[in-house]
Amino acid sequence: MSTLSKGVAGRQKAAILLISLGSELSAKVFRYLRESEIEVLAKEIAMIRRVPPEVRDEVLSEFKELCLAKRYIDEGGLEYAKDVLEKAVGLQKALEIIRKLVDSLQVRPFEFIRKTGPAELINFLHDEHPQTIALILSYLDPEKAAAVLGALEPRVQIDVAKRIATMDRTSPSVVAEVEKVLQRKMSSLVDREYTAPGGLQTIVGMLNKVDRATEKLILENLEAEDPELAEEIKKRMFLFEDIVLLDDRSIQRVLREVDIEKDLPVALKGASEEVRKKIMKNLSTRAQENLKENLQYLGPVRLKQVEEAQQKIVSLIRRLEAEGEIIVSRGGGDEVIV
Repeated sequence: MSTLSKGVAGRQKAAILLISLGSELSAKVFRYLRESEIEVLAKEIAMIRRVPPEVRDEVLSEFKELCLAKRYIDEGGLEYAKDVLEKAVGLQKALEIIRKLVDSLQVRPFEFIRKTGPAELINFLHDEHPQTIALILSYLDPEKAAAVLGALEPRVQIDVAKRIATMDRTSPSVVAEVEKVLQRKMSSLVDREYTAPGGLQTIVGMLNKVDRATEKLILENLEAEDPELAEEIKKRMFLFEDIVLLDDRSIQRVLREVDIEKDLPVALKGASEEVRKKIMKNLSTRAQENLKENLQYLGPVRLKQVEEAQQKIVSLIRRLEAEGEIIVSRGGGDEVIV
């Protein structure tokens, strides 16, 4: 099609927005999209030969409205966003913007709790069932969730951490009922949508933010109750790419026990340039030359082999960390010797 009329479809609007943003900004947006989404948008962009100024302005205006609405929701919830938008553009237009935002961004539940301070939230959740606490923490950002998790009684911490780690999908009706009860308790009104929180990455994000004593307590008890689950969590708490967080002395200590001829070249095959530079920096000149040569002649390597080599080094780092031999920079800017 050579031109676009008003009333364009959602995919076309997204394509027009990306065209309007320009190639540099659009490329940054693509980094956050799935391959299937990129393919669809690329096809739409290729089909658009010309964007009439009035259509471009309409799309950009709608995008701006949605961004503002999202910001207002982040500041005070859906009711606050509706009130602010109603004063700016009228009730009907405000409701239309909110509806579009909820449909497109799937606003998460417990917005009213997400705006509550950690201390107030800890008091509020103190007597709740561990499953309810786990569900709520799964929807919070890691820092606030970590503050709440760290303030719970040890036995409750362990129970909540396990429930978060093993949480799969939660029925929308269950989420709605829990939210409804908690809304009444806090005397706060808010609309809601649902997502699928929880899982390993959620609890890992929290554990990376809590203090070391809390982290250790939870992991040690999980190891006793569910060794496989504890091991999966620990694997995700330090990734191979996190080597850049180690200081030079720690990297040199790790390299003394790594097979530089066999494991290191394979592990670096799938590593970022930043990791490679960090490793090279801490090798002798001769070792650097040998490593470069090994990488050059290594040839194609299966992804599984790369992951196994990287995991071997990560396991070594975890062991040296546990033995107090190296320092790892943790969440919140703290350096902890384990």
